[in-house]
Amino acid sequence: MIKVLIVDDSAVVRQILQGALSADPEIEVVGTAPDPFVARDMIVERRPDVLTLDVEMPRMDGLTFLRKLMHYFPMPVVVVSSLTPEGSNLAIEALSDGAVEVMCKPGAAFTVGDMAAELVEKVKTAAHAHVTRRTKAQPGEREKALGRTTNRVIAIGASTGGTVALEYILSRMPVDAPGIVITQHMPAMFTKQFANRLNQLSHMDVREAVDGDSVVPGVALIAPGDYHMVLRRSGARYLVQVKSGPLVQRQRPSVEVLFHSVARSAGSNAVGVILTGMGADGAQGLLEMRQARAMTIAQDEASCVVFGMPKAAIDLGAADRILGLERIPHEILRLAASSGEAPPM
Repeated sequence: MIKVLIVDDSAVVRQILQGALSADPEIEVVGTAPDPFVARDMIVERRPDVLTLDVEMPRMDGLTFLRKLMHYFPMPVVVVSSLTPEGSNLAIEALSDGAVEVMCKPGAAFTVGDMAAELVEKVKTAAHAHVTRRTKAQPGEREKALGRTTNRVIAIGASTGGTVALEYILSRMPVDAPGIVITQHMPAMFTKQFANRLNQLSHMDVREAVDGDSVVPGVALIAPGDYHMVLRRSGARYLVQVKSGPLVQRQRPSVEVLFHSVARSAGSNAVGVILTGMGADGAQGLLEMRQARAMTIAQDEASCVVFGMPKAAIDLGAADRILGLERIPHEILRLAASSGEAPPM
């Protein structure tokens, strides 16, 4: 049984979340709390496996509580936020501060059934997460600028824990890094704010992708929430197509869709990277990239929040390199600067 504590100042929301979670036979709601002060005592007393947390509450806001929790008593947290622009920004900040997942608070945009299925899935994902004590992040060294501009394309896929991993990687990219295309599983209302946050941390131009955007050095494009992103080649240039379509691996955007298109359109001119995340999205696509002579990297288990996606890719034989997060930025640039076959380790 996964023991869950619900923290939200709205009695109505607490009741909805409790009903949705209690209906699953693998989940036990061990309590509900109207604010972080009550939650603090209940955590010590009832030892939940997962916490659901609102970000806007009286007495102490959810972000302050999350930071304290991650420093003194780290545990998996699912942030349940409103769909307002302010709520979206707070949710992205919460992911950076250590939350495992974010989801939209139930409201007019959701039926109870839709909300329940999503919440249960995120709580179960969070229960598998490897959460460690968080301290204030220190700025890292950026990789050196490339000696020459390359026509490589870097394709990155991530899910649970990927927001922090992407912050780490992109904050270390030089301004002339090869064009990067990214699929990160994230609700539709959050991807623009996430791209804006990454843009502030990176020397690259990071933005939410728009249909027809060119993939060029110094630019990183993030798939919009609820849309697939694919790479296309037009003559000598690469561009992205942003489109709707069915869920793939239960996801939209899907890493599988992105990697498959990169294998077809870029082949050996690409470097593929699969990061932390639940499930197997992107594993087959990374294998297709490797078969097309692209160079491929999977994040190792020790540095993943959830080892699902990289493990699935490794099990398929899709990864040329299995690396800790701290080694991935340098290796991306090393492979991108190479020509022909991948250089030795």
